[in-house]
Order: sequence, then structure tokens, then C-alpha cells
Amino acid sequence: QVHLVESGGGLVQPGESLRLSCVASGTISSIGAMDWYVQAPGNQRELVAVSTSIGGTNYADSVKGRFTISRDNAKNTVYLQMNSLKPEDTAVYYCHANIRSFGSNRYIGYWGQGTQVTVSS
Repeated sequence: QVHLVESGGGLVQPGESLRLSCVASGTISSIGAMDWYVQAPGNQRELVAVSTSIGGTNYADSVKGRFTISRDNAKNTVYLQMNSLKPEDTAVYYCHANIRSFGSNRYIGYWGQGTQVTVSS
């Protein structure tokens, strides 16, 4: 069993910052890419930031220069530092990770339960 648990969401004013965390736990042999997605009401889930297992990162145009993804492999944790938040960043933020469990030879994608981020004055 593998679980992803996000934390760090909340209500902030425009221009403020938040840091999201996502911890993977369970029978983990190795972790590949770890990502953050957002889903606003009525919209599809969209990829906003990617962290590869070898340190590469990529961002959606809407968050470039404001969001930073990082990871601590020793802690099986990925972070999303969000600065200069805008009302349009309001959404549920989901963590996703490709994880290989002990005894398996393939990676499977897992999702966290999501954490709400609301940006409003």
C-alpha cells in the first residue's frame, strides 16, 4: 500500500505565499516523477509543476516565476512553494507520484486527497 498526503493549503490574500507539502508513505522501493496538479471548480485537473527523479523541473506557463517545486528524496516528500498568489490560483491542489513498490518492476501513479488553496481579499 502506498499513500500520498498533502498539507499546507489554506486561505490567503492576493500577493501572499503558501508552501504545500506531499509525503509518500508505504511499501515504496523508488519514486519517479512527483507532480502537482490543480483543479478549480468546473475545470479539469491540470498539471502545474513537475519534479523528475534526477532533479529536473517544469512548470505551466501560468505559474512560472511564482511557483517552485522541490523534493526531499530522503523524506519521500515533494513541496510546492507558491509566491505572489492570485485569486485565479484558487483551486484544490493534488499531489501525484510515480512509485514502484517493493516486489514490483513497474511504476504506478498515485494521487493524494488534495488540499484547498483559496486566494481572496
